[in-house]
Amino acid sequence: MQLYNTLSAEARAELIDQAGKQRLTLSFYAYAKIENPKQFRNDLFVEWNKLDALGRTYVAKEGINAQMSVPAENMEAFRKTLEVYDFMKNIRLNVAVEQDDHSFLKLTVKVRDKIVADGLNDETFDVTNIGVHLKAKEFNQILENPNTIVVDFRNHYESEIGHFKGAITPDVETFRESLPIIYEQLQNHKEDKNLVMYCTGGIRCEKASAYFKHQGFKNVYQLEGGIINYAKQIKEENLESKFIGKNFVFDHRLGERITDDIVSQCHQCGEPCDNHTNCENEGCHLLFIQCDECKTAMENCCSTECQEIIHLPLVEQVKLRRGIKNGNMIFRKGKSDKLVFKHSGELSDQSLAIAKKQTAIRQKIKKVLIGKAEHYYVNARIGLFSIDNQEIAIGDKILISGPTTGNEEIIIEKMFVNGSENTLAISGDKVTMSLPFRIRLSDKLYKIIS
Repeated sequence: MQLYNTLSAEARAELIDQAGKQRLTLSFYAYAKIENPKQFRNDLFVEWNKLDALGRTYVAKEGINAQMSVPAENMEAFRKTLEVYDFMKNIRLNVAVEQDDHSFLKLTVKVRDKIVADGLNDETFDVTNIGVHLKAKEFNQILENPNTIVVDFRNHYESEIGHFKGAITPDVETFRESLPIIYEQLQNHKEDKNLVMYCTGGIRCEKASAYFKHQGFKNVYQLEGGIINYAKQIKEENLESKFIGKNFVFDHRLGERITDDIVSQCHQCGEPCDNHTNCENEGCHLLFIQCDECKTAMENCCSTECQEIIHLPLVEQVKLRRGIKNGNMIFRKGKSDKLVFKHSGELSDQSLAIAKKQTAIRQKIKKVLIGKAEHYYVNARIGLFSIDNQEIAIGDKILISGPTTGNEEIIIEKMFVNGSENTLAISGDKVTMSLPFRIRLSDKLYKIIS
């Protein structure tokens, strides 16, 4: 019985592309008492693996929290795997605003102490005694009430790129930090204010609503289904969006646009921008906001120090980070003295720019996988690819795609095949060509066929 992944992320990506079938990115959660989380985890993995479901899921004695990518044709079967459990009957599945077939490339189901770490050790705290759920229209209405206080229960790097207008946005790195901070700030308003809270998909503010009810707050409300469900409802019902900007998500997309407003800045140059990137230096991997110009100039790095490191031989890079725990840097997302335009805590509701419309490349074009990236020669700005399938020729339009590179289309004007200039490359050949951008070993090469 298979209980763990057997394919790499790259191999899975190739299988997804070859299948050519639409996948849906979704999330869900449920608080419940689970007696045997390990057995529950194993049962889910076996059933989901049969359906080619991918994603990241945490289970604990207090419930389940999942972010998934499921083939569209398997959605009903997937739902049935959930509804065999009484506490997930008619469970709400939050389907992502923006779809990407590669949002998740592995199936991971882990057992945790809690599905949302809260730092609490109070046995009298009942996580199921929650506040009132509000749909989008009701949420908009209560925000107009002068006696309403709205709180963002996400972390600083999430709220920076998008938030509800007028919301309290704590400068925190974890959910557990936000509970005492908000309690201290609002403890004198237990009876005279509406405490309204929201998060990405509802799981954090659901626990927060139970916590604040436990602490004696009388009028506690939460946005049902979080920002994801809110975005869906305002579109379906043609409602005004009280949320401005982008919703941070925890897959490789790192965000889905709710409104066209850009409310944050590139952390390096200060230009309006709300696109996150991870530092190219594997010993850093810091998450920060970076515009396209800085991405090119800094080669996806957060600092000149990291930029120098990525040009060292791989052996030297490994030596530099040997014995150093980089987890603190990775999870202190956006917290670095080198990021001079970083904002957190009290945030503005002002739009700094309007986002350009983008085409969802995977959904709009037909392509065939040709090969993969082998190397990038930085000084010459040359990319090396291995051709593993079919052929490419001068004049072909190609797509180079990867988690960091994104989707880049170019027309081949000149190329070298196995070291010599040529007009055609076939399976087994090595191809080099000049590129206006950096490629990575995780990138795939496609030929666009229409």
